[in-house]
Amino acid sequence: MITRTGVFGSLPKSHHDQLVSLARKVSFPIDARIFNEGGQADRFWIIHTGTVALDLHVPGRRAAVIERLGAGKLLGWSWLVPPRRWQLGAQANSPVRAYEFDAAAVRRLCEKDPVLNHALYSYVAGMIARRLQAARTRLLDLYAPYGAGPAP
Repeated sequence: MITRTGVFGSLPKSHHDQLVSLARKVSFPIDARIFNEGGQADRFWIIHTGTVALDLHVPGRRAAVIERLGAGKLLGWSWLVPPRRWQLGAQANSPVRAYEFDAAAVRRLCEKDPVLNHALYSYVAGMIARRLQAARTRLLDLYAPYGAGPAP
């Protein structure tokens, strides 16, 4: 059962139940590539157990890990915003069990219910802002000149 944390903690019980009815249990073995940057974003997941690394393709280098997600976290937001292409890649760092959602079905549900739509978009917008900040910090850690100090 999906717990009432993260996006589900911010929803009224009726909306929680509607979304949960669309979930299906999936699993990924360690090192499985869940999605690649630029691919079609047609689903998303709530991680139940395990960890997933979000990464960014860096030409001429190994992908930079931006953030690691664990239990209760939403994996994937690109399905919500056109052109619905993954903005990052994701790979299982350990065996992962998750709840998978068909993005089109969730969008249809949101079209019928403006309260659910608002709650979901608000949650995802906040999550995107946090992940953008994490990506910025991580990229500065990886690629800023040593000793550069704070910006003027």
